[in-house]
Amino acid sequence: MSGTTPPIRVLLADDHAVMRAGFRMILESAGDIRVVGEAENGAVAIARARSDNPDVICMDVQMPGVDGLEATRRIVADPAISAAVLIVTTFDRDDYLFQALDAGASGFLLKNAGPEELIAAVRVVASGDALLAPEVTRRVIARFAGSHETDGAAGAAVVPAPSDSPALPAVQPGGGAPPFTEREVEVLRLLAQALSNAEIAAHLVIGEATVKTHVSNVLQKLGARDRVAAVVWAHRNGFV
Repeated sequence: MSGTTPPIRVLLADDHAVMRAGFRMILESAGDIRVVGEAENGAVAIARARSDNPDVICMDVQMPGVDGLEATRRIVADPAISAAVLIVTTFDRDDYLFQALDAGASGFLLKNAGPEELIAAVRVVASGDALLAPEVTRRVIARFAGSHETDGAAGAAVVPAPSDSPALPAVQPGGGAPPFTEREVEVLRLLAQALSNAEIAAHLVIGEATVKTHVSNVLQKLGARDRVAAVVWAHRNGFV
């Protein structure tokens, strides 16, 4: 770890003390990650998120009292908390995945992942370059898109975008689609296919730093918290 780079601050929220201890040991062995707090349920996680100022919260789903999904909703909605939430659960259930995305989680990882995958996931989420675990990404995105063919809350039907059109479907509640450039549209479509920055760069034959700039612009124009939110938006609106 660079002497000038602060460690990634992590809060562990899990009702099993042994699980928290294991995660702590794994994450702190990385050198660039520091566990700054622990919580045994969602209510404590919310309080510790405010007091401990973590960069990432590793959040279990099933916990007594306030569960991980509800805690995630409250944390994401709280302007005083800047932490990204990484859901880490034993249960490979579609309803948890969908609810986690709706709640604003920045990532989803199963507890059967290896130590190196947990460390990598925390780093990815901390960087804002968040996506779902590889083993569930495409399945979740496909199912999530299919389950939202209409958006009842907004009253907007999905409008499929022609494959050769650079414009997003104009289905945002506030009016038309964001004013994306043609390149940003290409990046968003590839992002929605669960491609990483490196894969997008190779596909478009541009530098990875350039991809990061385009992704940042897309997120800003969408008002999206992270890549997961942008992927969900694209699929919900028939963009892919």
